[in-house]
Amino acid sequence: MDNSLGKFFTITSFGESHGDCIGIVIDGCPAGLAISVDDIQREADKRKSGARALTTARREDDKIEFFSGIFNGHTTGAPICLIIWNKNIDSSEYDRMKDLPRPGHADFTAMMKYGRFNDFRGGGRFSGRITAGFVMAGAVARKLLSLVGIEVLAHTVEIGGIAARPKSLDEIRKNTGQNEVNCADPVAAGKMARAIEQAGQEGDSLGGIIEGIALNVPVGLGEPVFDTLEGDLAKAFFAIPAVKGVEFGSGFGAARKKGSQNNDPFAIKAGKIITLTNNAGGIMGGISNGMPIVARVAVKPTPSIAKSQPTVNIKTMKIASLAVRGRHDACIVPRAVAVVESILAITLCDFALRAGLLPRVIK
Repeated sequence: MDNSLGKFFTITSFGESHGDCIGIVIDGCPAGLAISVDDIQREADKRKSGARALTTARREDDKIEFFSGIFNGHTTGAPICLIIWNKNIDSSEYDRMKDLPRPGHADFTAMMKYGRFNDFRGGGRFSGRITAGFVMAGAVARKLLSLVGIEVLAHTVEIGGIAARPKSLDEIRKNTGQNEVNCADPVAAGKMARAIEQAGQEGDSLGGIIEGIALNVPVGLGEPVFDTLEGDLAKAFFAIPAVKGVEFGSGFGAARKKGSQNNDPFAIKAGKIITLTNNAGGIMGGISNGMPIVARVAVKPTPSIAKSQPTVNIKTMKIASLAVRGRHDACIVPRAVAVVESILAITLCDFALRAGLLPRVIK
């Protein structure tokens, strides 16, 4: 397994869904950053289980503890180790279906790749539970980016085919955390919530789309040709379980436009070069161009559903059926918003350090 991401700001993820804990080690964080566990806890609370009525019945406090790298309220320059203890664990359902890979889940591929030595409980390393570590690291990254004026946002733009209307940045900031689905459009949010409830009652699940936005990103972040900004962002987004698609700017829509429609004309505003549109999503040639970075990720429906589905019994090699019981989100999109935001911050922080935008010691 490769459980590390980044070159200058490096995170290493550890822990399993039903293991003792979930954790993250951050290496390369500059010394002198003023930060507290409470700062990190506020971000982690945005994705924790049981935070919203539509999420899994598994209730975890997700209380963060740190073991190194922070002293007297500041980072020391040493690796930062943050963990969350798993407390509300019930593995009985996973014991029942340990020979029955869930359709749509990584059970089968994990079994084959690791010779069935992998921890299958709760999906193990392939569970959305591991993203709690991403959010902890994202909180540190956001603090660093704030020092150079970079702001990172994320919000739900679609669930189950219900699309939110485009909203201003002020509306995104104001409305996103005010409803169960983290959507900036209150009307669409209500429809999304009802659709999730209906799918859950039917023993089914829904997917959706999350948009991540980064503001005030300077020109020049990205290291072509192989460490392009959108390339590393896409890699990081795909580390989020259930993400099956990533696009920037006009994305796949660009394939249906003419160049005259998709190109972003240059202009000058207050002595600064800008583009009049942002079909590039803030990235050209793998390098940030100074416009807002706009990325959208497609999240598939939760594979663990109560409806009976065909599968196979790995032990007997016979056809079987499986209806998954237990505690699962009917839609993981609302909780994944905080994860998308964090991944965006982590990757931008890494590139900011590579570019020398952030100092090694903060004074």
